Amino acid sequence: MRHATILEEKSYLLALRIVKLSQYLGKTHNEYVLSKQILRSGTSIGALIRESRYAQSRADFLNKQMIALKEANETEYWLHLLKESEYLSEKMFDSMSSDMTEILKMLVASTKKTKGSKIKQSKSTQ
Repeated sequence: MRHATILEEKSYLLALRIVKLSQYLGKTHNEYVLSKQILRSGTSIGALIRESRYAQSRADFLNKQMIALKEANETEYWLHLLKESEYLSEKMFDSMSSDMTEILKMLVASTKKTKGSKIKQSKSTQ
C-alpha cells in the first residue's frame, strides 16, 4: 500500500470521527460554535489529501498537502480546547489526539519528501 493511500484512509476515518464528535457536542452539550470549527477543519484534512491525488503539478500537490497540514494543526488545537473546556473526556481526547498526531506526522513526512525530491530534481537537471 502506498504512503498516500494510508494517509487518505486514516484522514477519512478521522473525518468520520470528527463528524460524530460534532454530532455528540450538539446533542449532549448544545455546543455548536466549537463543533462547527472542528467539523470544518477536521473534515477538510482528508478532502485536501484526496484532492492532492489529482494535483496538476508537484507544486500544486505540495500546496494541497501543506494546507492539509495547517488544517490538521488547527484540528489539534480544537481538540485541546475541547478537552481543556471539559467538553471532551480524557479518554475521548487521548483517542482522537493519537490519531491526529499520526496524521500530522505523516503529512510532515509527505511534505518534506516532496520538497526534498523537488530540490534533488532541480539539481540534477542543471
